[in-house]
Amino acid sequence: MIKKVYNKIEEWLDSRYDLSPVKEFIAHKKVPVHRHSLWYYLGGITLFLFIIQVLSGILLLLYYKPGEDSAYESIRFIITEVKFGWLVRSIHSWSANLMVLFAFVHMFSVFFSRAFKNPRELTWISGFILLVLAMGFGFSGYLLPWDELAFFATKVGTDIVGVVPVVGETLKVILRGGEDVTGATLSRFFGIHVAILPAITTVLLVLHLLFVQRQGMHEPKEFTELPEDKKKYIPFFPDFALKDLLFWLIVFNILLFLAVYFPWELGPKADPLSSAPSGIKPEWYFMFMFQTLKLLPAHILFLEGELVGVLGFGLVGLLWMLYPFLPFSRSEKKLQITTIIGVLAILFIVVMTIIGYLE
Repeated sequence: MIKKVYNKIEEWLDSRYDLSPVKEFIAHKKVPVHRHSLWYYLGGITLFLFIIQVLSGILLLLYYKPGEDSAYESIRFIITEVKFGWLVRSIHSWSANLMVLFAFVHMFSVFFSRAFKNPRELTWISGFILLVLAMGFGFSGYLLPWDELAFFATKVGTDIVGVVPVVGETLKVILRGGEDVTGATLSRFFGIHVAILPAITTVLLVLHLLFVQRQGMHEPKEFTELPEDKKKYIPFFPDFALKDLLFWLIVFNILLFLAVYFPWELGPKADPLSSAPSGIKPEWYFMFMFQTLKLLPAHILFLEGELVGVLGFGLVGLLWMLYPFLPFSRSEKKLQITTIIGVLAILFIVVMTIIGYLE
């Protein structure tokens, strides 16, 4: 009975939209199988967590009221009065952190496997920008509960933006909606979080997925050098898709465990007139940058240390995004430069993050 209904729907759509290209794509798309195949699933997991972000965010929007006098109260109402409101908020917060984590791991897996090389340069660039946007989601969403820690962390974060030469002060005023962090800042961040960033992310995500589908999965060098009869592939539908779904279910169970047993807390309401509490720290994925800026001396040569740090991170980020176009990125030496750079980057991020939390 179900098959007959499915066939009728398929025939109805096929007669109007000609589904033969889609059928052809599904029938012939395949995924290489080798010892690094596990890394193929990280992009799908990141996409799954983004979908959870969208769905849980929509549910929170039904009750959230942006405003200096209403934001905190609406979050507290969601947590205490709305059925399973506390769970939805925890899922939203935890999935945001897991999404950034898997995006980082996905990026480094692509980096170490050299999947950024010709012809996938634009796939790498769009993926890097998506990671930056994911971090932007975290920064803009952090202020929305309007609690004490979020308020002062946002103040520190926007102060760092103000250090950027020429345009820094202008950007800070645009972000804050004025000279200080106020209700206007909350409104700006709310608009950025629920409208501007989702719109940009959706466009880039569609492009990123189109690039991946058009070019197929990257095949590592040891796989491409195998004779054709030794290469192994599995169909994308249903084999790879079902395995992808299995990983989604595993991650979803981990997410539910974290949300239920470690619910996201709401601190005291923000008071702009009070002094900042001690130990203000950003989210973990900003910690390595925050800690680096703290360790820099007040002045380096004739420049402020913080300015040097901000410019340095900006330059490194730009070079990282454009890495596929750099001459040494195509090096095939035994001790490859790419591997050294990747290892050093991970060590730097991990060490600086640990130091930041231990202080």
